[in-house]
Amino acid sequence: MAGVQDQLEIKFRLTDGSDIGPKTFPTATSVATLKESILSQWPKEKDNGPRTVKDVKLISGGKILDNSRTVGDCRSPLCDIPGTVTTMHVVVQPPPQEKEKKVTSELQQNKCVCVIL
Repeated sequence: MAGVQDQLEIKFRLTDGSDIGPKTFPTATSVATLKESILSQWPKEKDNGPRTVKDVKLISGGKILDNSRTVGDCRSPLCDIPGTVTTMHVVVQPPPQEKEKKVTSELQQNKCVCVIL
């Protein structure tokens, strides 16, 4: 029975309402490992999928989970109910480089030069 308590069944809810999982993870699994699992299981037919672990944000119990924490650290009291599946929400953020390039190019287009002689 102790082995069952050391495991947590998790499903990952995507922004369109579809799910990845559920899958069982040991409570010692890091959040970064969960994100790697999401990357490997990401549906091929979905556009704008994450490219790296840094593009993925996991939310559980209203809190954004830190990569260095473990599943056991992030567990809420509701997870202790036998036979339940924990749902974590997945948010994909575009890489910051694309945003910066877009802003930079917009600034260059709106550039005005005045010369007073």
